[in-house]
Amino acid sequence: MSNTATHMRGIKEDRLYSTSQLAEAVDVTVRTVRFYESRGLLNPQKAGATRVYTHRDKARLQIILRGKRLGFSLDEIQQYLDLYDADPDRIHQVLHVHRKARERAAELRAKLSDIEESLRELEDIERQAADRLKDMGVDPDAPPQTVLQHQDKTSREGMDR
Repeated sequence: MSNTATHMRGIKEDRLYSTSQLAEAVDVTVRTVRFYESRGLLNPQKAGATRVYTHRDKARLQIILRGKRLGFSLDEIQQYLDLYDADPDRIHQVLHVHRKARERAAELRAKLSDIEESLRELEDIERQAADRLKDMGVDPDAPPQTVLQHQDKTSREGMDR
């Protein structure tokens, strides 16, 4: 790596963030940052009464957000982060993430199967209702106002007989 690249990486890694700067850097609210701090997932340094976050804290927050987006619990994310600190070779951390990713993928496949089954059932119900409406002389895709006008017309015709 060139000296310039090493120097630039060092500058980026040495950067400190206030709570609002960190929140802005990862596109979350200050409240979100404080929530993860209150749960022990982030541990900022203090400069007097001010919280100061490092590049490492930013990376941890990005891992937390990705984990939440993928459906992992905060406890599962905490376990992953704890392994990073405890395992210098990262073997246990990688094994943990491998196992958890496999489990989560299986959960999502099961949910997807349930959703697909529900969609098929709803489409069948929709098709049956549309057929019934057509048998009654009503266009199932007509706006509700048109259907009400049809209903009123049919009712009046029935009274005239």
